[in-house]
Amino acid sequence: MTAGLEKACHRCISKIASNACLIFGLLNFLALPLSMAFVGMKFLDDCPVQPLIPLYLLVGGVVGSLKIVLLLFDSARMRQLLSKSVMIDDDDDDEYPWRQNAHRYYIHLTLSLFLFLWFILGNYWVFSAYLPNFIPPFHHPQDYCDKTLYLFAVGVLLVSHTVLVLLIFCSCCIYCFSKQRYAAEED
Repeated sequence: MTAGLEKACHRCISKIASNACLIFGLLNFLALPLSMAFVGMKFLDDCPVQPLIPLYLLVGGVVGSLKIVLLLFDSARMRQLLSKSVMIDDDDDDEYPWRQNAHRYYIHLTLSLFLFLWFILGNYWVFSAYLPNFIPPFHHPQDYCDKTLYLFAVGVLLVSHTVLVLLIFCSCCIYCFSKQRYAAEED
């Protein structure tokens, strides 16, 4: 990566990570994985038709919470680094936070990859048991799933799909606008 592009990326990431709205959004978003973990733990044995649904919620909630807490910590660290660099007017090209903390990058990458794969597995587990019996039948007492657990899992997946589509759409828009702007600057 060229030095100018790397410096621009550093400034962009610094502004995003130090933004108070991002921190507020992450704190609000933390409610989803915490509720996933709570519901998964509360109904751990209440879905015999697909016993991996509560496990999906529990593990996804714990790992998702860990990911968000690490993002909050990194954001707070970025704010601290920015305030120090502004106070001493330091604009050194070699002081990029991701260079100092490359192991954190790999931790975030590993957690994100795990959460994506877990999301795919959760889709399979939840939708393979689509509309199970919510009351245990007499002739097959193991052929049911708690209604609250199942509908919560479907709701989590619907929210996740919506966020994923919005992220892809926004990324495509940013790419198109930046490409158009780059083409306009060259003319």
